[in-house]
Amino acid sequence: MLPVKKMSKTRTRTRRSHHHLTATNYSLCKQCGTAKLPHAACGNCGYVNPKITLKIGKEEK
Repeated sequence: MLPVKKMSKTRTRTRRSHHHLTATNYSLCKQCGTAKLPHAACGNCGYVNPKITLKIGKEEK
């Protein structure tokens, strides 16, 4: 079935206005100053904030 009336470009683009991409937030590494993802290790120097703790399960032997 075909649409009864043509939808204008403005109406189509207004409907799709919320389909845009969001920008990635970066933070600076405290040691080397390069951009990195927040709450992640630096890709350049490998620095991890010592305040961040990870819960890791114990190994079973």
